Amino acid sequence: MILTLVRDLMDVPATEWDALTGHAGLYLSHQWLAAHQHDPTAQVHYALVHADGRLIAAAPLHVVDSEPNALYRVHDLIPDRTPARTLLAGARRGYFNSPLLHPRLTPDRRREALNELVKSASSLAAVHEAQPWWLYVTDTAAAELADACGTKPMQLGEDARIPLPGSTFDDYLAGLPSKRRVAIRRERRAFAEAGYELRTQRLSECADPAGALLAQLQERHGHPADPAFMARLLRDQAEGMADSGVVLAAYAEGRMVAFSLFYRQADTVWLRATGYDYARLRGAHEYFNLVYYLPIEDAYAHGAAALHLGMESLRAKTLRGAVTSPLWAIEGAGSTVGRPGRP
Repeated sequence: MILTLVRDLMDVPATEWDALTGHAGLYLSHQWLAAHQHDPTAQVHYALVHADGRLIAAAPLHVVDSEPNALYRVHDLIPDRTPARTLLAGARRGYFNSPLLHPRLTPDRRREALNELVKSASSLAAVHEAQPWWLYVTDTAAAELADACGTKPMQLGEDARIPLPGSTFDDYLAGLPSKRRVAIRRERRAFAEAGYELRTQRLSECADPAGALLAQLQERHGHPADPAFMARLLRDQAEGMADSGVVLAAYAEGRMVAFSLFYRQADTVWLRATGYDYARLRGAHEYFNLVYYLPIEDAYAHGAAALHLGMESLRAKTLRGAVTSPLWAIEGAGSTVGRPGRP
């Protein structure tokens, strides 16, 4: 096996990279990572493992001096850790992560390739005097990765997704208890009767109003945000993702008052963002319709098998059919930086 590091993901063919992603999801796809690799808050490298001329394993490695997102600051997540430079291995956004390994590797070759990725992360961390971590690792990958690192996984949260059986919204409803089916039908009816104009748009077409609504949501949850800054983030995302995001928006009197943004990737619809003009809502269960029911309809229309919802608000998600699985933090091999009593 040959391990190399590259600085530009565009040097790696998308077809070769995405052959490894399988169920790793949107946030480890070639398109998503390439769109975000110039984030000024981190230096990113890509560890590549080749065998017989074929890419068989990979991982982005982010050397982070200053992390703007508290949910990616190790010292805010893990007890008894002091602020320190961090190397975040794998996905750095989206709260869904795993090492990328070719699905057809034998168990021995898989372990050997994973060891190469772990070694690469630890070596690069040592060069930068950083602590290596893998955050929000999926339950299916955590035990194997922790064993390779020689460390113990620590649970960070729960990931939620709604499986979508059959081929229609009625098939989704059929899998829920009768009381929940009645409630969902009532919520959908109230939304339909509220008189909103519904539009399906490209993100580039509506980044400014969506950014303003996203800022309102952030403010409501105690995180003040500048609408212009949020709009710029959405415009940058649209450009980097080739405008592949889908916006479902509710308009009232010609103004956007609520939206959701999602991406279709493999067999899953990935919810990315939502926002609201709270003063102009009509009390018609806008959140549940734009975050759950309308994306589920879109998923069925495009042959998807699941709606990925991520962390937080787990009760609302499980009541609507979501299944949850743990997400883990795994310390990289040989890490000492940031521990009490260490430099």
